[in-house]
Order: sequence, then C-alpha cells, then structure tokens
Amino acid sequence: MRIHFIGIGGIGVSALARYYLAQGDFVSGSDLARSEITEQLRKIGIKVFIGRHKSTNLTCAKPGLTQIPDLVVYSPAVTPDNPELKTARKLQVMGYKLRVLSYPQALGELTKKYFTIAICGTHGKGTTTAMISLILIKAGFDPTVIIGTKLKEFGDSNFRPGKSKYLVLEADEYKESFLNYWPKIIVITTIDADHLDYFKNLNNILKAFSKFVRQLPKQGVLIINKGDENTQKLISDPNFQAQKTLKRGNDTFFTIVKNVVYYSLEDKTATTKLKRILKLPGEHILADALAALAVARTLKIPDKTSFKALSEYRGAWRRFETRTTELCGPKRGKTRRIKIISDYGHHPTEVKVTLEAVRQKYPKNRILCVFQPHQYQRTYYLFQDFVKVLAEAPVDKLILADIYSVAGRESQTIKAKVSSQKLAQAVIESQISNLKSQNHNLNLKTFQNTNYKIQDTKTVYISKISKIASYLKKHLKNNDILVVMGAGDIYNLTKMF
Repeated sequence: MRIHFIGIGGIGVSALARYYLAQGDFVSGSDLARSEITEQLRKIGIKVFIGRHKSTNLTCAKPGLTQIPDLVVYSPAVTPDNPELKTARKLQVMGYKLRVLSYPQALGELTKKYFTIAICGTHGKGTTTAMISLILIKAGFDPTVIIGTKLKEFGDSNFRPGKSKYLVLEADEYKESFLNYWPKIIVITTIDADHLDYFKNLNNILKAFSKFVRQLPKQGVLIINKGDENTQKLISDPNFQAQKTLKRGNDTFFTIVKNVVYYSLEDKTATTKLKRILKLPGEHILADALAALAVARTLKIPDKTSFKALSEYRGAWRRFETRTTELCGPKRGKTRRIKIISDYGHHPTEVKVTLEAVRQKYPKNRILCVFQPHQYQRTYYLFQDFVKVLAEAPVDKLILADIYSVAGRESQTIKAKVSSQKLAQAVIESQISNLKSQNHNLNLKTFQNTNYKIQDTKTVYISKISKIASYLKKHLKNNDILVVMGAGDIYNLTKMF
C-alpha cells in the first residue's frame, strides 16, 4: 500500500507514518519546513517533500513514476484549500480508489484492531504515556506505542513497533480528536481550560471528555486522578451518570462506566516509594507515575516490575530534559558551568508546576527562564492566567520571546490583539504591584518600551531567539540553571550553547 501524509512533520502524524513504514508500506509526506523530525523520517526511508505544498507531491513520490496513493492522511492543521488535499479529493471524485482521512480518523482505525490504552488530559499525558509504555515493555507485553514526544528508549523516536495486541496511545482532545478512538482503557490525567479557540469554555471541554469516556466498552476501565477537581466534576455530573447505551456494530457502550479506578497523591505508600526512585522532580511527575502504576495494576503487572521500569525512566524529549554545558567566561581562561533544562510546557499550569519543580530541585541556584508563548489564540484566551503564573514564577530572571505562531490555527483578528510585548508589560506591572504590596522601597526607572527593563523587576522581553542567545551568553553565571520552555521552536536555543 502507498500512503501519503500531508503535514508529516507533526509529532503525532510522523509517528503514524513510522507505523505504516514498519508495516512494509511505501510512505511519503510533505511539510512546509524542515525539522529534526522530517530529517529523521528521511533517514529511515520515507520520501519527504519540504516547502510549499503542491499537488505533484501527491502523485510523484517515486522518482520518474506517477502513482496515485491508496491512502492520504492529513494533519488537523491542514486547511481545506491545501493543494494536496484538494487534489486527493478531486481524485476521489474522478473515481480513483483513494481513501482520504484526517490523522485522528486514521489513528482511530488502528484503535479498533488493538487492545488500546488511551492516555488523555490537558497536562501530563505524554509523560504518562511514556511511563505506561515502559512498564508494559518491562512486563513483556511488547506494545505498539504512538506518543506525542520522542523517547530515548525508542531510539529518540515517537513510535515503537510491537508484536502484541496492545496499543498505547497519547490521545489529544483538540477539536475532539480523541472521539475517533475506541480504547479498552482510558486514563484521564487532568482536565483544564485549553484550546479555547475551539472549545470556548471549560464546560464544553468537560462534555468532550464525557463523550470520549462513553466510548469505553462494558468491561472497559476508566482511570482518573482523584486529586483533579475538573475530572471529579466530570464523574459527578448527572448527565454523565445517566443510564443510556451507545451502539457501534455488535458492541454496546455505556454512558456510565462502572469500572472506575482512582489514583491519588494521598496514596502515601506508593508516593513515598516513587519519590525515592523517580529521576524527575515535581508532584506532577509523581501523579503521572501513579497513573501508570494504576494501569499496570489493572493489567495484573506486579508492582516490582512497575517500580523497576519507573526507576529507569529518563524523561522524554523536551520534558524536563536536562544537560550540562560550559561557556567561555567574560574573562579569558574562565568558564561557566550551567545546567540547561528544556521543557515543552506551554500552558499556565504546566509552566507553574515545572518551574516549581526546578526550584525544588535547585533551591540555592540562580534560575533563568526563557519562555516562548505557543500560539496567539492560547496566549489571548489564557492571558491573565499567564500573567499571574509568570509574575509569581520562582525564578531570578524571566525572558519572554515572541509568540510562536502555529500554521493553520491562528486568527488574524486575535494576532492583532496580543503579543509577547503586551504579555511582558502586564507581567512587569503585576510584579511591580506585588512589590508595592510587600512594602518595598521602590526606585523604579521610567517605563521603557524597549525590552521593558525596569529596576526591581525580573522580566525582560527579547524578540528573537538569536538575540536571546547573545543576552544569555553575556549574563549567565557559573552554576546557573537555564530553563528553556515552550512548544514551538524555542528548543533551538539550546543548540546555540
């Protein structure tokens, strides 16, 4: 079978492309920009077109050969006017036996073939998926894994081919993508306000999660975080508990799930042991490990095996990824040894818990954080939450980069309303207000629009990554901790050291 992916550089789409390649299919794909992911796909034998999408990418994946693909899979970020997608639709109308599926639809088909374990939630689903996968591997379950990050244990890949009936899947809620999936076990880590450009409010998010849970079969298992307030709202909702049935083929699904398993940080026995063995800090990591442990116990995997796997977990790509480097000092012959923590956090809650974990791990070090807001829409809808979290962040210096714009998911109207400059200004004003409330004797300089430098505040706006690198190389000191946060291309900053 020949399969073409539109938007193949996406972290989820690329994992599915790897899956089909592992099945022996001919795989091609296109993306607007070259990245680490597209280069890795090329190295393993996938034909990747970089640059402006065009119809010929669809039909000329093999040199000198025009061939219609059997299946076209497109990223949720691809718009209806995309030339490759339009060509695929046109070929269908012309009578070619060509299937066109969105990434969630294509992934949904796989979930019907496997015993699928789907991990969803606003925060922590990547880490939890990784932990569950490693436990199942250690226990000999040999799962297939599709995850929204790269794991060292998978050879820096976001996909692992397995030979068993088990599929471990990171399930995204954006645009209700997870409603395409039909798992036997669902894990909900947390439910929080996000993707408000689509959902509009928290109530609609809860409704989407409720619909997803209803897709569990009668003997399915729901595993949830007892300490998450919004998840508890979901479970206690009378509409969620109403006895109705949903039919899919010969299978019956219930809107109420009787097999609910709770995990909680109040489980002192498990948390005490996990604190001793986990390599990553923070209560949010503990919660993710408890979720993985709950899945393992549901599958009758011995705790001894689970704790062994969790103790060996080294973290995922851009999930508190830590390395040490040395910089030449401002004086000849002097070097500065610093730690760089690269993290994917891009929601206010994620920023908060991650920076708290950094401070917990390095209580005496000076901490500098570079944060790149991800997507104009998210920054706009969660603006006040970002201001509060960033203003109160336990860091010594906060540097805000320009907002990372996500192709196909931005509103020009909103782009005109929000910017990192406006965010920096609001954060600084909040910090000043906090200082005044603490009765500090302030000696504030006149507010300047250029980089927003103000005495007695710790925030600075620097637009470009290259300029941030220059600033850091000048200001970093020996034993400093540098946190580089965001889901965009800010990770390229770490390569400049």
